[in-house]
Amino acid sequence: MKRLLSATELVAAFFLLAIAVLTAGNVLLRDLFAIQIPDWFDGARMLQGIALFWGVALATYYGSHICVDALWEHLQPPGRRWLDVVATLLTLAFLVPLAWMVWVKVGGTGTQGTMDLRLPLWVFYAIASVGVTVAALLAIVRIVFLWRGQDDKLRPEPLALD
Repeated sequence: MKRLLSATELVAAFFLLAIAVLTAGNVLLRDLFAIQIPDWFDGARMLQGIALFWGVALATYYGSHICVDALWEHLQPPGRRWLDVVATLLTLAFLVPLAWMVWVKVGGTGTQGTMDLRLPLWVFYAIASVGVTVAALLAIVRIVFLWRGQDDKLRPEPLALD
């Protein structure tokens, strides 16, 4: 499980870094040399979608997304766990059809490509599809841990600063 979570974090972080490098590089080239990176806008847009889906996977597993805890704060630990189970089941109910439809989109892109370099769009969509599929799988894992009362496995481990 730790490997899957680490890999998911790495993929999300890599694509966030790629967006930052692509955008900063394009601004630098445009300001200094009056040229642009081909497909920088399409590329940044596609990379942002990928980073978003992989980030949703982590937020779903850790339960660390933005939420309002007005009811949750007033419940005892068993009630909190049940509310978390219901919330994660609702999240899963949305993630499964989303994953399905993004995979349908991968199959329907055909030979579509980016504007300048004609990079195939299916590659970007496929990487994003894997991310949303991982999100659905991590939602299932979260439900199992909550159901068993193993809430401690859902907390991120502190970073080791060796």
